[in-house]
Amino acid sequence: MTCIFCEIVNKNIPSNIVYETDDVLAFEDISPQAPVHILIIPKKHIANVLEIESNDGKLLEYLLEAIRVLVAKFDLNERGFRVVTNTGDEGGQTVHHLHFHLLGGRPLSWPPG
Repeated sequence: MTCIFCEIVNKNIPSNIVYETDDVLAFEDISPQAPVHILIIPKKHIANVLEIESNDGKLLEYLLEAIRVLVAKFDLNERGFRVVTNTGDEGGQTVHHLHFHLLGGRPLSWPPG
């Protein structure tokens, strides 16, 4: 089965890319839940947070740096934002490729769902 996020990384599926490095890709969610809804993914296929290996430490740093850059780019520093990752079916994961949702641009309620 083909991973849709791997297809986006390989540019086989179009997306609105807002950030890209050799290791990380970030693009707008096609079904945004907030005015700012960006997906941040490693280009390396990792199914979820439980599949992160000890040698992925640098990659995690790159993902967090992407979040910092995007928070500044979308002017969320002062207003606030949420970063979410879902794992497994009951956790709400629908694409089994590690990804972080950056949500902002409006007040976000708690609990989320």
